Amino acid sequence: MKKTVRSRRKVYGQLLKHARRQPHRECCGILAGQDGLITQAFPAKNVAADPIRNYEIAPSEIVRLMGELRKRRLEFLGIYHSHPNWLDTNEPSPKDIALAHHSESIYFIVTPRPYATTPIRAFSIRNGRVVELDIQVLP
Repeated sequence: MKKTVRSRRKVYGQLLKHARRQPHRECCGILAGQDGLITQAFPAKNVAADPIRNYEIAPSEIVRLMGELRKRRLEFLGIYHSHPNWLDTNEPSPKDIALAHHSESIYFIVTPRPYATTPIRAFSIRNGRVVELDIQVLP
């Protein structure tokens, strides 16, 4: 049985909207909440040299976002990014796996494709090992 991650419906909607705003580029941000429930998404600017194929959040923006989390008494729960609409699947790429440094984090990968069967997928990535997680969307 797959491990389940819980997310508020509004967050799910925010991630889809963010990914679809510029479907040909990767979007990114962080996920936060309380008691393992994702209640907030914090979009970040993608500063990667090639934002069509990669994502990167500037260290200064990570510091700013973490300060915002502390101020709101939220826990850092994960990272999200999109794979542009020309990619067939929203699963971790070899580069995504290599860059996964936060072992307890949840990684959401969003596709901007409007008719995708699973537009958002969640993964645990630890020591190069990828495990897909079920997403329970709550009101």
